[in-house]
Amino acid sequence: MNTFQSILGSDGDLTLRFATLEDAEALLEIYAPYISQPVTFEYEVPPLEEFRHRIIERIAFYPYLVMEADGSPVGYAYASRYKARPGYQWDVELSVYVDQNCRGRGVGRKLYAALLTLLKMQGVRNAFGIVSMPNVGSMHLHRKMGFRVVGIQYRAGYKCGEWHDVLIFQKEMGDFDAEPQPIIPVAAFEPSTIESVLKGALDGSLKV
Repeated sequence: MNTFQSILGSDGDLTLRFATLEDAEALLEIYAPYISQPVTFEYEVPPLEEFRHRIIERIAFYPYLVMEADGSPVGYAYASRYKARPGYQWDVELSVYVDQNCRGRGVGRKLYAALLTLLKMQGVRNAFGIVSMPNVGSMHLHRKMGFRVVGIQYRAGYKCGEWHDVLIFQKEMGDFDAEPQPIIPVAAFEPSTIESVLKGALDGSLKV
């Protein structure tokens, strides 16, 4: 479980840090409004204990990041294993959710900048974003962060009284010529390295 310290960047009131189980309730409050939208194909708000379990599953190996404004979470992003087969172990699927009242502040972009940088350091080769349509904000974020559309799943999910297409975004990272090494758990990095990444995401100095 990650215990890296909160890092305050140049945005003044914004803090970017690793999630803990104590964040579960606040993050669930950010996620809950999306249940009424086709952004997620989940139909009901998950119980708090289930949400905590989801955090536990991810923070053991991949980055799970929280953005705060004036000490309160306003967004979060995390990576999950893309598929279970061994040959997919260098691939991840990303998720990002931003408080409905904090859109337009670059929260998603800063979260993704840190997340992608850390994943590349771990040895991840491909990051995938699975975006249900319509979702103009998510499409813009992925394109801005260097993703490209590699597939469309037509009428893949049913929600809000209609069928929705799903776009598959992909970002390739690292060297594809060399033999891939085992993924490094994010907890293995030095705190100073993590601090540098989080600060860079906040002040915009990261080159993703």
